[in-house]
Amino acid sequence: MMLKNIKYIITISLLFYSSLLFSQQSIHLNNNWEFLKQDLGGVWEAVRPVTMGNPESVPLWQKVSLPHCVNAEDAVDPDVNYYQGQSWYRTQLTIDNPDQAGRTLLHFEGAGQKTEVYVYTTKVATHVGGYDEWTADITDAVAAFKKTEAFKKQFKGKIPVSIRTDNSRDLEMIPSDLADFNIYGGIYRYLNLVYVPALSVDKMFAKAEVDAAGKLGKLTVKARFYNPAGINDATVKLKLMDPAGKIVAGTEKKINGLNTDLDLWNFELKKPILWTTDQPKQYRLIYEVISSAGNYKGAEKVGFRNINFVEKGPFMLNGKRLLLRGTHRHEDHAGVAAAMTEDMIREEMQMMKDMGVNFIRLGHYQQSRIVLNLCDSLGIMVWEEIPWCRGGLGGEVYKQQARRMLTNMVEQHYNHPSIIIWGMGNENDWPGDFPEFDKEKIRTFMKELNDLSHKLDASRYTAIRRCDFCSDIVDVYSPSIWAGWYRGAYTDYKKSSEEEFAKVKRFLHAEWGGDSHALRHSENPDKALSKIKTGGSTDERAGDASLYGGAARISKDGDWSESYITNLIDWHLKEQETMPWLSGSAYWPFKDFSTPVRPDNPVPYMNQKGVVERDFTKKEAYYVFQSYWTEKPMAHIYGHSWPVRWGDEGEEKMVKVYSNCPEAELFLNGKSFGSKKRNSQDYPAAGLRWNLPFAKGKNTVKVIAKKGKEVITDEFEFNYQTEKWTKPAKMELTKIAEKDDVATVEVKLYDSKGVQCLDAINWINFGLTGDGKLIDNQGTSSGSRKVQAYNGRAIIKVKLNKGKSIVSVGSEGLSTVFTSL
Repeated sequence: MMLKNIKYIITISLLFYSSLLFSQQSIHLNNNWEFLKQDLGGVWEAVRPVTMGNPESVPLWQKVSLPHCVNAEDAVDPDVNYYQGQSWYRTQLTIDNPDQAGRTLLHFEGAGQKTEVYVYTTKVATHVGGYDEWTADITDAVAAFKKTEAFKKQFKGKIPVSIRTDNSRDLEMIPSDLADFNIYGGIYRYLNLVYVPALSVDKMFAKAEVDAAGKLGKLTVKARFYNPAGINDATVKLKLMDPAGKIVAGTEKKINGLNTDLDLWNFELKKPILWTTDQPKQYRLIYEVISSAGNYKGAEKVGFRNINFVEKGPFMLNGKRLLLRGTHRHEDHAGVAAAMTEDMIREEMQMMKDMGVNFIRLGHYQQSRIVLNLCDSLGIMVWEEIPWCRGGLGGEVYKQQARRMLTNMVEQHYNHPSIIIWGMGNENDWPGDFPEFDKEKIRTFMKELNDLSHKLDASRYTAIRRCDFCSDIVDVYSPSIWAGWYRGAYTDYKKSSEEEFAKVKRFLHAEWGGDSHALRHSENPDKALSKIKTGGSTDERAGDASLYGGAARISKDGDWSESYITNLIDWHLKEQETMPWLSGSAYWPFKDFSTPVRPDNPVPYMNQKGVVERDFTKKEAYYVFQSYWTEKPMAHIYGHSWPVRWGDEGEEKMVKVYSNCPEAELFLNGKSFGSKKRNSQDYPAAGLRWNLPFAKGKNTVKVIAKKGKEVITDEFEFNYQTEKWTKPAKMELTKIAEKDDVATVEVKLYDSKGVQCLDAINWINFGLTGDGKLIDNQGTSSGSRKVQAYNGRAIIKVKLNKGKSIVSVGSEGLSTVFTSL
């Protein structure tokens, strides 16, 4: 049933996605590109004739497909800073616009961060900003080039297109390079070749509203036209179809003055079918523009829903309280960085929904239309924001980019029912980019952006996170509360939230959690809490993310284990169930992502706070959220990725089960240790925990949980080690698996007596010589050639290339070891 639902969502999403593009003809330009990771002396170097076999033909281009990110691997290369600079893409296009009077456009869904577009040697467009959509009209340049000898002889009837992207450091751009994420380069979202008639729709604004009782809906439609030919009048036909495909209303209108935004339709609908997070029903607005230029057809989707952040209270959807259960997302993935495929994005968003998410904050920039379409169809409400993130406030060029990106974000995503908040900025109290840090000037500009957002879209709320001196400007404010990570203990969470809630009109807690090094587990995860000062502030302050110096804090002094983070999350979620005034929260983030400011983390250059790894591998934390946030029966025993536990012989060890079932029974080595009832306030694991006497060596644990008539089981096997160890003295490297020409190797650390050191966190450095290649630079615990050990071991995969290789492992103070593959 779940697979059928996923297929249905995928089908609807694809249909919706295709309809949103310029409807006459739109082609993804994915193939036949060449790429150069450096600058050229000028565009002529991209298009000049090259004699075959000429040894002086430089530079050397490589073949790539789009979407493509310049920093697909170097963002997490432990030995280099990621590339920030100019790069080039080139291709040759066959341009065959079926309408001789029509326009030919290149539609960019996102390219970073400054972009120039050339047809042959003619620059046709420039754009600043890495996250908003934009178009380059190449019609005239193509027509001019077709008249040249080069078109006929050198390029044999094709059009050379060259694109220069630039993600160089620039203090007069947002986001700041102080931001805790990579500012990627490249054409990392779709680039489309689009044919439209001389008069087409640039943007169709469709606002669907409904009262809190759901009795009366209202649809307001406005349009902005692309009209370079100056056509004076046209006829517009519109019809509205309900979620079942039935036409509920229609209209036809003659229009003129087509060079300004025009009101097209105001329509009232009694008892519309509502958009909710459980039943995200959408209506479809079909339109056709008829003019002397021909016909232009298109479609938009809208959803009727009523949202209300109650002052000094919770969030209401369609008149009923809804706790926002949220997370965050960066556009970043193992092996591709920002150039995630549609399938990857779809899998990620479905994983979120399956975890119980009904809300997401998109950090910290406008994201792909594919993401927003999926939020609409899956029922995930959205806080989307512009990348005014850290560093302070620049000059007029800086401000103008922020205004432009806010305008583009609102106008381009205006119709999405999932969006409930426009974000003005993030951590704008963080100085560093400019000699001056003037709070009043930041306040003044924040007010300007807030007013602009309300002018562009009065139907949604505005928000910022972590800038206390601007908290009164926006509609909704999120302070910094990192209980149990950057400051205090996780038991301080509710008290800190209540104190911050009292300071503002509307409170929403974005960003909480902590880092966990995937595959690292602990028998005593809360040990470091004994050093922590509790009862005070839980906000993040300058230097708290550092692994050195400063006050005691879990981010520096904790073990970074999955065991600790599951405890922290468990506490937060059980507390949120007893906070009736809470609008909601958003865990930071859903997935580990790369960052240039964390080179010393256990996986270098990775923010490891995700509940899944950068390649979608689930950490244990994923199941804690499921146990609180989902209805579909589930049960998961903690520790599937913990192959060896340790302790004294006869010592009882805790086994935790995360489940949303009301009752569960646990078995150890085939023997029942009784049933327990779930109680969300019985911490940890909502009462589903057992203290068990493991046998030395192999053990098997199994849980049987029941919810109604459904029976859920989970089971896995592990070893229990009672031998004590001293410090690591040697390593052993072995191949543990091989499949499809890929081998997996594992290194283990042992003391001088040959006992595995199960708490060892030594830095491990993998190397390889021979025919194969390490599958590294993935930003995962098992996909980095430099990584901290987890429970005295580390693994990596090797692409064998059907040859022979020797893998090496080095660690400071220990003899290097090798194995042949």
